[in-house]
Amino acid sequence: MSGSPVVVVGAGVGGLCAALDLASRGLEVLVLERGPAPGGKMREVEIDGARMDAGPTVFTMRWVFDELLAQAGTQLEDHLTLKRAEVLARHAWDDGSRLDLFADIERSADAIGVFAGADAARGYRAFCLRAQQIHDTLEGPFLRSTRPTPLSLVARAGLRGMPALARISPFGNLWKELGPYFRDARLHQLFGRYATYCGSSPWLAPATLMLVAHVEQQGVWLVEGGMHRIAQMLARLAAERGARLRYGAHVADIVVSAGRASGVRLSSGELIEAQAVVFNGDVAALGRGLLGHHGARAQPSKTNAGRSLSALTFNLRAEASGFPLLRHSVFFSPDYAGEFDDILRRDRLPREPTVYVCAQDRPAHDAPAPGGAERLLCIVNAPPSGDARSFTPEEIHACQQSTFERLSRSGLRLDCQATSMRVTTPHHFEQMFPGTGGALYGQASHGWAASFSRPGARSRLPGLYLAGGSTHPGPGVPMAALSGRLAAQSLLADRASTPRSSPAAMRGGMSMR
Repeated sequence: MSGSPVVVVGAGVGGLCAALDLASRGLEVLVLERGPAPGGKMREVEIDGARMDAGPTVFTMRWVFDELLAQAGTQLEDHLTLKRAEVLARHAWDDGSRLDLFADIERSADAIGVFAGADAARGYRAFCLRAQQIHDTLEGPFLRSTRPTPLSLVARAGLRGMPALARISPFGNLWKELGPYFRDARLHQLFGRYATYCGSSPWLAPATLMLVAHVEQQGVWLVEGGMHRIAQMLARLAAERGARLRYGAHVADIVVSAGRASGVRLSSGELIEAQAVVFNGDVAALGRGLLGHHGARAQPSKTNAGRSLSALTFNLRAEASGFPLLRHSVFFSPDYAGEFDDILRRDRLPREPTVYVCAQDRPAHDAPAPGGAERLLCIVNAPPSGDARSFTPEEIHACQQSTFERLSRSGLRLDCQATSMRVTTPHHFEQMFPGTGGALYGQASHGWAASFSRPGARSRLPGLYLAGGSTHPGPGVPMAALSGRLAAQSLLADRASTPRSSPAAMRGGMSMR
C-alpha cells in the first residue's frame, strides 16, 4: 500500500533489527510495542533502586551486530562499551569440584587436564575441532539462509561439501555424541548443558548444537550497563534513521485485503495501514489466534508438547560470600536426568535444579567482591505450562529452597531481604509473552528435523513476515537479530521482484553477504 509504513509488531531484538535495517535503506517504518520499553525478553527490572538484567545475559556472535550497524553507517564501539570475557563461565558441583572454561582453548584444555586427567584434555581438544567443523559447515547454508531445508542444505553444500555435512552427524543426539569425548560424568553434564541454550533436553537435542562451543570461543562479550543497553541502542539507532516507535500499542489483529497483510488493528480499535507487516513475537501467538484469524491461518498452531523450556528466575540484590562468583557461574544438579524428567515428563519444577547465576557487578575473572549488596540473577529450568496453570506458592517455595541450597553446598552464601528479590514464573512469562506457556525459546530443538521446522521469514500470508527467537535460525540474542535481518531481506527482495499488487511468497536461501 503506497505511502504506508512497514509495521513492525514487537520491539524485541528481532523486530528492532528489522526496523533498523529497513529504515537504514530508506523505508518508512513504524514499530508497535505493547510494553513500555524496547527489548522483549531482553528486559530489565528494578530492585531497591538498582536496575538489572532479567533476560538474556550472554552476548556472542558479535559479527551479527557489526554487520547490521555497518549497514546502518555506524559501528558498535560508538554505542556500547564491550569487554571480551577471559573466562566463559565457572562451573561447580555439590562435591566441591570446580572448573573454569576459558576463551582460549588451550587454557581450557589445561584446566580440564587438571580437573579430570590427560584423556579428558585430549577429548576436549577433539570436541572443539568437531564443534568448529559443525559451525563452519552450517554458518552459510543454514544460519544465513531464509528457510533452509535438508535438500537446500545439501544443494548449497555441493559435492565438495558433502563430506563435511556427513561429519556433523546431523541425525545424532547431543548426549550420545558427547560420550566419546567426555568419559567424566561432570564434563558430559557440562557440555550437555549447551542444549538448554535453546531450551531443549541434552537427551533429545541434535548433536549439531555442539557448535555453541565454537560460538563461545569466538567471543563472549560483557556489555557495560547490562544487556538491555543493546535493545536501547537498537531502538535509538532505528529512530535516528527515521523509524517511529510507539509503546503501549497492543496489536490485536492482522488486517488483510486483496489476499495480503495490509495493516494492523490495535486493541483500542485504531486501524493502521501498512505496506507490509513484520511480526516479531512468538509464532505460537499467531497460531493460537491471538492476532486474529488471518494471523492464525498464516502460521498454524503446533502442539504444546513441542515447546521449549521455560524458567523460574530470581532477581535479587544480596551480599554474596564464600564462593568466588564470576559474571557467569553454573551450579550443577547431582541428578541431571532427573531434572529433565521432572520438567518434561512430570510437568513440575525440578527437585534438584541446576542453577545459573549471573553476577552483573562482577567481571569475567577473579576479582574482589563488590562491597555491599550486588545484582544477581538466578535461573532454573522449568516446564512451559504457564498457560495451563500457575505453580502454587508452596511449589515455588520448595524450588526456591532447593535452588539456594544448591548454591550453599558449593559455599555460596547470600544475605538478602525478601523485599530485595523478584521471582518470575512460567505463568508470568506467559502473561508477558502470550500463547507460549512461558516457553522462552519457541519450539524445542528435539530431533534432527526440529531445526528445519521453525518458520522462516516469509509466512503463508503474503505481506506478513516473521522475526524473533521462535523463527529461523533460532533463539538467543544473535539468532533473533539474524531473524530480523532475514525478515528485512525477504521483504526487500519481494518488493524488488514482484509487482506491489500481487506479491509472491518465495522460498529459498539468500546470502546476507
